[in-house]
Amino acid sequence: MAVESRLTQDPIAAEAELSRFMAGLTDAGAVVSFCGIARGATRSGEKVEALHLDHYPGMTERSLESIAQDGATRFDVRDLLIIHRCGTIQPGEVIVFVATASPHRRAAFEAADYLMDRLKTEAVFWKKEQGVDAARWI
Repeated sequence: MAVESRLTQDPIAAEAELSRFMAGLTDAGAVVSFCGIARGATRSGEKVEALHLDHYPGMTERSLESIAQDGATRFDVRDLLIIHRCGTIQPGEVIVFVATASPHRRAAFEAADYLMDRLKTEAVFWKKEQGVDAARWI
C-alpha cells in the first residue's frame, strides 16, 4: 500500500498526478479523485483576486500525513494520495488533490469523501482572501 501526502507551493497538475497515481495499479478496481478549486468570489459574491494559505512548517505536514494514514486505516484502499497547496493561489487553480484506489468503488468514494471532510476541518492552515479593496482572514 502506498500512502502519500505532500504540501507544495507549486501549482498542482491534477491530470499528471492522477496518471502517476494510476500507473502500475493492478489490484484496484476503482480509482476516485477530487480537485478542490480556488473560487473567484466570496460566499457573499464579492470578487476574490487571490487566496493565501498560510501554514506552520512541520505541523501542517504532520496534519496531512495523519489524515492520510487515518484514511488508509479506516477504508479498504490500496493507495491514497493527498496533495495540498500553500502560499498564494489564484482563482481557478487547484488547492487540493486527493486520489484513492480500492478493489471496489464504494470504499474508494468513501475514502476520498472522508479525506476531504478531514482536510477541510482539521488540516493546519490559515486562509486569507484578497479582495479588490481589502484582505480578510477566513
